[in-house]
Amino acid sequence: MLDKLNPLAPQTGADEAKDAAIAPAVVDPATAKKVTKAAIDFESFFISNMLHQMRETQRTIAPEDSPYKDKVNQDMQDMADNVLAGSIANQRAFGIADAILKQMLPPAPAHEPKKSA
Repeated sequence: MLDKLNPLAPQTGADEAKDAAIAPAVVDPATAKKVTKAAIDFESFFISNMLHQMRETQRTIAPEDSPYKDKVNQDMQDMADNVLAGSIANQRAFGIADAILKQMLPPAPAHEPKKSA
């Protein structure tokens, strides 16, 4: 059961066949759009949180007379970090949204080439 949660664990053919029978073949486009938006929003939140932690660490280790200790523009810096995180997430640069989508949505059906008569 735990191997199913680990994407790096080898999967058996029986598990894949069972998953294919359970998973719907077609996903509603509205649902796919919502799942995609949620995955991108999560990636944005993750990147934003990472930037916030990096800035906080920088403020903590900076000397007392450093401009990084100045809290005057901290709110604007946090807003800029959030905008940057959203931009990076929309590009799917970290791949977090893609990993979530791979787990949440079934693979796209393969199109067979048309046979000419």
